[in-house]
Amino acid sequence: MTTGGPHRGKEGHERYLAELGAVMPQVAGIRRTGSAATDLAWVASGRFDGYWERGISAWDMAAGIVLVREAGGFVSDADGGQDMLTTGSIVAGNEAIQRDLVKLVSRRPARA
Repeated sequence: MTTGGPHRGKEGHERYLAELGAVMPQVAGIRRTGSAATDLAWVASGRFDGYWERGISAWDMAAGIVLVREAGGFVSDADGGQDMLTTGSIVAGNEAIQRDLVKLVSRRPARA
């Protein structure tokens, strides 16, 4: 599993720590590469099982969304919707992992 977190001086640290607390007990490990594009490419290739992040720009995730979907993966915003480029949040993975990851990081259940 891979993720990206808010940088120093950005808001969202408490939420991110809560998300980490929810995800960590459910996975073997969490990595942070520092690049949304790389993380999404590696989810598409199978190197990582899943990825989530909030507060990122559309240009940091647009190509990765295509890669994950073309590889047969699933991508949504952190609430399970399809507004990644607007909300700046993303959750990606295979069908089972992506759905479960949305449930862990979302304030509401994933959409069907």
